[in-house]
Order: sequence, then structure tokens, then C-alpha cells
Amino acid sequence: MPLIPLLALASIPAIAWGVARVPAWAGLAALVPLGLFGMVLAVPPGTVVAHDWLPALGIAIAFRMDGLARLMALLITGIGAGIFLYAAGYLKGHPQLHRFLAVLALFMAAMLGAVLADDLMLLFVFWEVTSLASFLLIGFDAAKQESRKAAQQGLLVTVGVGLLMLAGILLLGAAAGTFRLSAILANPGFLAEHAFTPWIVVLICAGCFAKSAQFPLHFWLPGAMAAPAPVSAYLHSATMVKLGVFLLARLNPAFQDEVLWLALLTGAGGLTMLSGAVLALRERDLKRKLAWSTVVSLGTLTTLIGLEQPLAATAAVVFLLVHALYKACLFMAVGILDKKAGTRDAMLLSGLGRRMPLTALAALLAGLSMAGIPGFIGSFSKDLVVTAQFGIPGLLPVIALAANAAMVVVAGMVAASPFLGAEMESDRDARDPPWGMLAGPLLLGVLGLAFGIAPHLIADSLVEPAAAAILGRPTEVGLGEKQADTLVAYLSLAALGIGIIVFLGWRHVQPTLAGQRWMDSLGPSRAYEAALAAVGSVSGAVTRRVQTGSLRFYLAATLVLMMGGAALVLVAGGGLAWPGEGPAPRAPQWALAALLAAGAVAACRLRALMAQLMAVGIVGFGMALLFLTLGGADLAFTQFTVEAISLVLLVAILARLPYTADDGRDARDRRRDAAVAVFGGAVAAAVLLAVLSAPVDTTIPDWMGRASVPEAKGRNVVNVVLVDFRALDTLGEIAVLLIAVIAAVLLVQRVREARR
Repeated sequence: MPLIPLLALASIPAIAWGVARVPAWAGLAALVPLGLFGMVLAVPPGTVVAHDWLPALGIAIAFRMDGLARLMALLITGIGAGIFLYAAGYLKGHPQLHRFLAVLALFMAAMLGAVLADDLMLLFVFWEVTSLASFLLIGFDAAKQESRKAAQQGLLVTVGVGLLMLAGILLLGAAAGTFRLSAILANPGFLAEHAFTPWIVVLICAGCFAKSAQFPLHFWLPGAMAAPAPVSAYLHSATMVKLGVFLLARLNPAFQDEVLWLALLTGAGGLTMLSGAVLALRERDLKRKLAWSTVVSLGTLTTLIGLEQPLAATAAVVFLLVHALYKACLFMAVGILDKKAGTRDAMLLSGLGRRMPLTALAALLAGLSMAGIPGFIGSFSKDLVVTAQFGIPGLLPVIALAANAAMVVVAGMVAASPFLGAEMESDRDARDPPWGMLAGPLLLGVLGLAFGIAPHLIADSLVEPAAAAILGRPTEVGLGEKQADTLVAYLSLAALGIGIIVFLGWRHVQPTLAGQRWMDSLGPSRAYEAALAAVGSVSGAVTRRVQTGSLRFYLAATLVLMMGGAALVLVAGGGLAWPGEGPAPRAPQWALAALLAAGAVAACRLRALMAQLMAVGIVGFGMALLFLTLGGADLAFTQFTVEAISLVLLVAILARLPYTADDGRDARDRRRDAAVAVFGGAVAAAVLLAVLSAPVDTTIPDWMGRASVPEAKGRNVVNVVLVDFRALDTLGEIAVLLIAVIAAVLLVQRVREARR
């Protein structure tokens, strides 16, 4: 099972390399998700694969295939195959097509890893990769400011709030004693009385709400419509926006007895449904209209998960599947309209059905399923959703009625309005695109009809296991049987009727809603813009205050902050600590200590450059001699080497720089610098004394000393530690130095070029 996301990752370079060299083969990239689709089907339900990753922290690379994971993985790969094929035609001739498909494959791999993960920390890693990949996809057309702004907004909201979710995951792991999802869900009783539970619920819900565009974090999703149509079809149907809902459903068995959990899900879901429905009716842009309808759908799913009843879980699973099918199809159809007719404005599009019959057919099939017309799988989904939601007291049934009516309006505006009526005036020859762009939408539309005619095809194999995973216990699914009583059936028909009436009068309703400018001046999107502007203003003010251009100021500020923090820790820990009894220093050691002090004072007082360098060298070599007298021969020889090389380099470099004995400081500056130096030295000495007084576990140092020769083949223990035992740390330090050298070289080159 780990091969599924790994193979998706492995396909990235092959896709990028192959499409870059033979763009005509771009459509073959669809074979990757198609093959992964087959692999998902081949994995037996209940399969668990786990390997230790960070055993000391209890983190494992663990994957699990249950009903919910299988459903999501099939949607990701199945719809992904259609999206890859569609993108090859949609971006045909684009010079960055290979890069687009490679990032799309990365996104698919991250989604597969997230839904299959059985470890919360592993899931979070994949979660964040989806955010980064979606940033690249939304901002694919980087030349447009709209694309860059939308990509930034999506990244800041999902990643920023995602850090809160990370805190919730850490608290959940601490409370459960494990990050393994299967272990947490198998024994959720520990959460009932745990002090962390309210914090865990709020923090995890915050991350999921941001990812799945729940109120008040829903505003980023319509902005993501700046992305190409394949991205919108993939992100807003089966993948990224469903990931938050997926995690809510995954954790529901652990929290379904928590009142706070249920209140947050139903409350946020209801507000999301209401706001999305109103804003969907205001839009003229078909992509943004579909985006707001996605917000409504995500609110519906969140509400269903929070209703705590078997019927609601079944309704959530069926609606999850239905929404993925019709929404991907409609987004691709709108992309075709935009490509061929040159606009997405619902007021301008009309009468294209005669010239684009196959596109119209695909959109019509998806639209009928979205509206819940009998004969389509959307009809069964609507019956289940209505029955689950209308059994709840309060305002939720009214909100659900308005949301269902809005979905009917959106379905009519996208699937019917552009293709019916008088043919629009256009200088473009709007025709159906090649089959590569039509295959995906047509297949998804037909599946909505096929599953509606034969719902048993998915009832036992997909819906029932996924619903059981949400509930945490087995459940029976009577998909296709009568679900609603007479009252609910009438309410469902009422939603359909209201939707049709509003659709027929939409051209009069939309200007009225769009004219309500107060909707634009209020809301979380305005708060986001204000916060972003405030961050820019504050950072500018801080930069002007802190970035003075003085290296001495930077050094002093860094030293004061670092040593100030250390001093606070010392004070909080009980003040100064003194090491226990030990051997008294001998005369040579006292002499070397005096030499070190004299060298340090001389380095500060002397004005000649070479004299200062010699004084610094005295301090360094004197320290090496002190190590030698204390028995640290290996450390002493390493110190000798470092000091010799450093001194030679300093002399060679500083001798070529202009030098003046007058450093421009007055008496006040010197007193301030002396105070900083004395403070830093005093705190450093106090920290060293505290370290020496603390108990030390010598297991690791003793092992390094014993293993130095037999394991690392080196007799200088210090060198062995740096080069072998801590090789990665040393490599990182070397990399930092190399980057600094490269930056310095480039800076010097630019200065020389400017002088020329």
C-alpha cells in the first residue's frame, strides 16, 4: 500500500521529462492515476502497513486501507485520470505544460498519502504538501497578479491555520500516548474526561475548517478560481477542499460524544451553507458560482458529520461521492466554455448547445444530478441529506432548504443556461473540443446516471464501509430504498420548485443581490485584507527601526536578546549554580587563565589592526593550551588547527581592506558596548557554571570514545564526532558557510560591475 503514494511521487520526474520532450504525449500522463486506481482496488480492505520513522517520538510511517480511505483514494485517482487527460488538451501548446502536470502529480501523491495515512504526524506532512502544491497550481499563471494573490491567500489561510491543527495533533498524541489513528479510534474513551479535549477539538476543527473552506475561513476558495480550469476541477471536487472534511470524518468516532465537537461542526456547517448559497446567487462568473456552490456542499458535509446518526453518515458518504462526480464534470465544462466561447459570464452565454452538443450533454447530465432529479444518483443523495437534516430542531432545516434551492439555481445556470435560448453573438467559432477534453466530463456525467439507475453498484462496496468508518461501527445502507417520509419529500420538492423559480428569474435577482455593497465591505475576506495590510505596515515600521545598517548594532541586539533569554531561564531555574567539589586549578592553569584575560583586554584596547589580531590569536592558542593541561589533547589539537587557519585567513583578508584606528564611537558608545560585552560574558559564564553543576549522563560520550577507533577509524575523538557521529550537523554547517560565501562572491561581483 505505501507504493501507491510512492509511485505517484516517482512518476513526477518521468512526467516532467517526457512531456517536456514530446508534448504530444501529455495525455499519456493519465495512465499514472489510472494505474494507481487499479492498485487501490487491489488492496484488500483492512490492510495496515507500518514502519518506524521516529520511534523515540512514537511517529511511524503507517498506512491503512479502510472504507473511507478507499473511497477517497478512488476519487483522487479516478477523477485524477480524467483531469490529467483534460489538462493535456486544455493547456496544449503551453510552454509550461510539463511543469503543470508534474505539480499535479505531486498534489495527487500528497492527497493519496494523506487519506491513506494511519499516523497523524505523517498525515500532517502530506497535508502541508497539498497546500504547497496547490499554491503552485493556483499561481500557475504567475504573470497575472490575480493568480499570485489568490495563491498567496490560499497558502496563508490553509498553512497558517494548519499550524493550529498541528498543535491539536500534538495535544491529541500526548493525551492518547500515540499518533496512530487506528489506536486512537479503537479506544476513544480516554478523551471523555481529559483536560486537553476541548483544546484538541477547537484546534483540529480550526485546521479542518480552513482546509475545507468553512465559515469564517471560506473566502479563499472562490479566489482560487484564478487557477486554470483543470486545477479548479480537481481541487474543488475530489481533493484539497475535501481533505478537511475527510479528517473530520476520520476523527468523528473519537469525538462524536463531545458536545463541543458536534456544536462546532453543525454551527460552522450551517453558517457555511447559508453564506455560500447567498454569495453563489450574486455571481455572474460561472467558475466563481461553482466555487460558492462548493462552499455550500462542504458546509453540508460538515453538518452531516456532526449530526451523530447512522443516516447522516450514509448521507455524507453518498453526497461526498455525488458531489465529486458532478462538480468535476461541471468545472471541466465551464473550462471548455471559457476556452471556446471566450467568457464565463452567465449573462452573456446562451444558445451554445447546437454548436457544442457533447459539452452540453456532459453538463446537462451533471446538472441534473446536482439538482437531485430522479433517475440520477444525486436524487438518492438529496433524499438522504434532506431526511438527515430536517430531523434536527432549530434553524438548520430552514438553512438546508435555502441551500438546496441555491444548488438547483446553480445547476441550471451552469448546465442549462449557456446552452439554451438564442445563440450568443461572438467572434469565436465555439465548437466541441477534442475527445481528450470531453472524455472525462462525459464519463463522470454518465456515471452519475448509471449509479442512479443501479445504486447497488456502490452501496455495499463503497458507501457502507465508508459510513462505518465515520460512525466507528458497522451500519447498513439501504441505498435506493425510500428514505424520506411524506413531509420531507414535500420539502425536497419545495426546494426544487423554489430553485427553478429563482433560476427563471435569476437575471432580475442577481443585479439586486450584487447591488448590496455592504456584503463586500463586511466579512472575513475584509478582515484578511486588513490583517495583511497591518502586517505590511508593522513589518515596515519594525524594519525601519531595527535595520539600521550598523553591524555593531546588529551584534549587540543579538547578544542582548540571546543572553537576556538565557538569564531569564537561569533566574526561573533558581539563580546561579556552582559545580561541586573538584580538583583545584594548578599554577600553569592559573597562568594561562591570566594570559587569556590579558589577551582579551588587549584586543579591546589596542588600535593597530595587526596587534589586535595577535591579541585574538593569543586568546585562541591560550585556550588550546588550557585544554591540553586539562587532558583534552584531541580538543587542543583541533583548537590549534582552527586558530592557525583562522588567523592566517583573517590576516590575509583584513590586510586588503581599508582600515582606520578611529571607529567613530564616542565615550557614550564605548560605555554602552562595554556594558553589552560585560553582560554577555557574565551570562555566558553563569550558564557554563549551571551546566557544570547539572548531572550528566555520560552514556553517549563514553560510547563515542570507545567507538572512535573501531567504528570510525579515527583516534582524534573530536574530529570523529564532527565528521562521523555528527556528520549531518557538520554538513549543514558547511552548507550554511558555502551559501554565505556564494552570496558574498555575488555581492562583490555586483559591486565591481556597478563601479565599471
